[in-house]
Amino acid sequence: MIKPADGSELDVSEAAYTEKGVLFDSGEFDGLDFQGAFDAIAAKLEAEGKGTKTVNFRLRDWGVSRQRYWGAPIPMVTTEDGEVHPVPADQLPVILPEDVVMDGVTSPIKADKEWAKTTFNGEPALRETDTFDTFMESSWYYARYCSPQADDILDPEKANYWLPVDQYIGGIEHACMHLLYSRFFHKLLRDAGYVTSDEPFKQLLCQGMVLADAFYFETEKGGKEWVAPTDVTVERDGKGRITSAKDTEGRDVTHSGMIKMSKSKNNGIDPQEMVDKYGADTVRLFMMFASPADMTLEWQESGVEGANRFLKRVWKLVKEHTEKGAVEALDVATLSGDQKALRRDVHKTIAKVSDDIGRRQTFNTAIAAVMELMNKLAKASQDSAQDRALLDEALKAIVRMLYPMTPHICFEMWEALGESNIDNAEWPIADDKAMIEDEKLIIVQVNGKLRAKLTVAADATKEQVEALAMADEGVTKFTNDVTIRKVIYVPGKLLNIVAN
Repeated sequence: MIKPADGSELDVSEAAYTEKGVLFDSGEFDGLDFQGAFDAIAAKLEAEGKGTKTVNFRLRDWGVSRQRYWGAPIPMVTTEDGEVHPVPADQLPVILPEDVVMDGVTSPIKADKEWAKTTFNGEPALRETDTFDTFMESSWYYARYCSPQADDILDPEKANYWLPVDQYIGGIEHACMHLLYSRFFHKLLRDAGYVTSDEPFKQLLCQGMVLADAFYFETEKGGKEWVAPTDVTVERDGKGRITSAKDTEGRDVTHSGMIKMSKSKNNGIDPQEMVDKYGADTVRLFMMFASPADMTLEWQESGVEGANRFLKRVWKLVKEHTEKGAVEALDVATLSGDQKALRRDVHKTIAKVSDDIGRRQTFNTAIAAVMELMNKLAKASQDSAQDRALLDEALKAIVRMLYPMTPHICFEMWEALGESNIDNAEWPIADDKAMIEDEKLIIVQVNGKLRAKLTVAADATKEQVEALAMADEGVTKFTNDVTIRKVIYVPGKLLNIVAN
C-alpha cells in the first residue's frame, strides 16, 4: 500500500492513494519511496526469474513530406506498376529545377509535369514531387558545418574534432521538435560511423523573449489598431506607471502592458535606431544586463541610457588614468591595508565574472559585478604611484571582462592602456592569494539586536572575538549587571550574546 510522502493522514475507506508516495504494509518494501520501491521490486522479480525490466518507447511516425518547392526533393520514384523505389545512389542528390514559375498557389515542381518524368531501370517513372520537411536539413546542419566542402555527407575526422557542440542557444519552442530530431539524427550518424559522440550538444541555453510596451486605439468597427511605441507620448505617475498616452495624431491610445515584441502588436523596436543613437556597445550591454539570458527582457530606453552612462564612466576613468603618464610596476608586498582590500575586490570580481560567464551563463550578474567594482575604483585614492599601479591592473581587468559584451569601446580602451590587440589577450586570472582576507567584520548582537561591529584578524578564535566584544563600550552597557546565558558564534560573521 502507498501513503503520502509528506506524512499527512490517509483515509483509505473512500479510495486508495494512487499518487507517488511511501510504501507501508508491504513487507520488506515498507518505507521505500516510489523509485526505490520500483527498483527493489523489479530486482526481486528478476532474481526469482519472474520478470525483467524493459523500456517502453512511445514512438510515432514522423510525416516528413511537404507540398512546397523550397526543400530537399524526396529521392523516391514510382514506376508504372505502382511500385515505389528509392533513387539509385549514383543519381543522388536530386536537384530542384531553377527555371520555375511561382504562381503563389501550387508548388512549381508539382505543376511541372516534365520535371517529374524520369526512368528507373530503363522503365518510365515519376519523381516524388513532395519535398522534405526542413527539419531534415536543420537537424544535422551543425555536423555538416564542420566540413562543408566534403564530397561525402561529412568528414568524420573533422566532425569528431569539433563535435559535440559546446553550447547550443535556441528558443524553448525547439525543445520538443528540433532538438529531439537533432538527437535522432546524431545517433543515426553515430551508428553509421560518421561521429563518435553520443549527443549533439553539451549544453543548452534557451533565451528569453524581449517585451515592450504596446498601445492601441479602437477602430470604428470595434477592432484594434496597434500603434508603435515610438509614435506614442506617455504621462506617468510618481511610481513611473503610465497614466495616459497619445499617438502622434493626438488620439488617446490604450496601454496594453509589456508584451512580447511582435509585428502584429507593432511594438518592435528597430535596433538600428538604438545603435545610431547610443552605439552598438551600449545596446549590447543593456540587453545582457537588463535580464538573465533565459528570462524575459523588458525593453526600457531609460535602461539603455543607464548602460550608456556606465560606459562613459569607464571611458572617462581610463582616459584620466592614461593622461597621467606611465605607470610603475605593482609591488604587492608593499601595498597598504586599503590597497590590499581594493586588490582583493578586483580579484574577487575577476573570479565571479569568470564563473558567471563561463559556468553559470548569468551575464547580467557578471556586468553588475563589474559595475560594483567601478564604484569602488571611483572612490579609491590615486595619490601614490602604487595607487596608480593598482588602478592600472584593475582597469585592464575591467576592460578585458567587458570585452565580450562591449567589444568596440574595449578595443579602443585596451590600446589606450598600452596593450596590443585585445582579440589575442588572455582572460584575466584571479589571484587566489590576493583574495585571502586578513581581517573579518564581525556583527555583535546582544539578545539578537545589533550592538557593535568589530574588525578582527581573519584567523581570530571564538575566545578572542568574545573578549573583544566584551570590551566594546557598545556591548558592555547591555551586558553589565545581567547574567550571560550563552554565547553563539558563527565563525567570521556573527557573535550573539544571550543574556537576562
